[in-house]
Amino acid sequence: MTLRIHFTAEDLTRTRLASGIRPLLELDIGIRLLQERSHPVRFDAWRRRAAPRLQPQLAPLFDLIPALGPSADFLDLSRPESPDDFRERLSSTPARRVAEDLELWVSGLPHVPRAVRQLRQDAALVPHLAQAVHTAHELLVAPYWPRIEQLASGDRALRLGQLAEHGVERLLSELNPRYITWSSPVLHLTTASNRDGDIHLAGRGLLLVPTVFGAHYPAYDHPDDGQPWITFPVRDSAHATTAPAVVTAGTLSNAPSSLRALLGRTRATVLWVIAEHTGCTTTQLAAHAGISPASASEHASVLRKAGLTSLTRDGKTARHAISPSGRILLNSAGV
Repeated sequence: MTLRIHFTAEDLTRTRLASGIRPLLELDIGIRLLQERSHPVRFDAWRRRAAPRLQPQLAPLFDLIPALGPSADFLDLSRPESPDDFRERLSSTPARRVAEDLELWVSGLPHVPRAVRQLRQDAALVPHLAQAVHTAHELLVAPYWPRIEQLASGDRALRLGQLAEHGVERLLSELNPRYITWSSPVLHLTTASNRDGDIHLAGRGLLLVPTVFGAHYPAYDHPDDGQPWITFPVRDSAHATTAPAVVTAGTLSNAPSSLRALLGRTRATVLWVIAEHTGCTTTQLAAHAGISPASASEHASVLRKAGLTSLTRDGKTARHAISPSGRILLNSAGV
């Protein structure tokens, strides 16, 4: 199932890159990541660092921002605003608006979260919720912000180069090929919630918003007072062989390159690719790692003999998988 975004020629001319990362959107995605265990290679290192920082006053955020699906409209963290501006806006939101948004949101849930019951009883808690968002940003996102901005700047240069040299359709086709595919004049999105449907931009164009924490599935929204937008993952050309690599939590925190020092850059990349693409063939492994099939086979063999990966046969096809020891090594290295 895919979400299909239909473009006209006018939409293509109005499609643009956002000027930078949205700090509260990163927080929103980060809170969701802390509630599930997907993509351990990319995010378990960050999860381990984040867990001790969680404070009791942040608990309502985990009730109101689920691992999957929308949150209540009044708690929209996707806008391009600062944590200070958001705190001021939410603190001044009328109690009636909060109550209406909560009831609409809860109507689609199997049960009423504790934070909703508390807000129903005491609307004066909204400023405390606004402060919780501000605190969560300071604890979970702000420590990495200089590095996030550095990575975003490099990614923007990469995307603008694609746009200048090859045009907007090349830019769309290379945003996130696994989950975003371009088949003119339609952009197909595979979302985490398996949304299905057709969206016609009708001349509004599309805003492309970079994200570090949203490294897999794209998010999409069409605000009433702004341009429709989707997210795409920031990539880091410094941590790949011939193609930009999706940023990992280890990259975010400037973790030492212990894994590359131990295994070598190419072999570390091969191990990472096998972990991210479990069941990949040698040909697929080579393509993802940006090396020849012969080199991929050689490095995979060394890793397998060291107990870091495994190999299974599917007819005549060999498929690679990460072993428990290999995953422990990746997580401990923060890759």
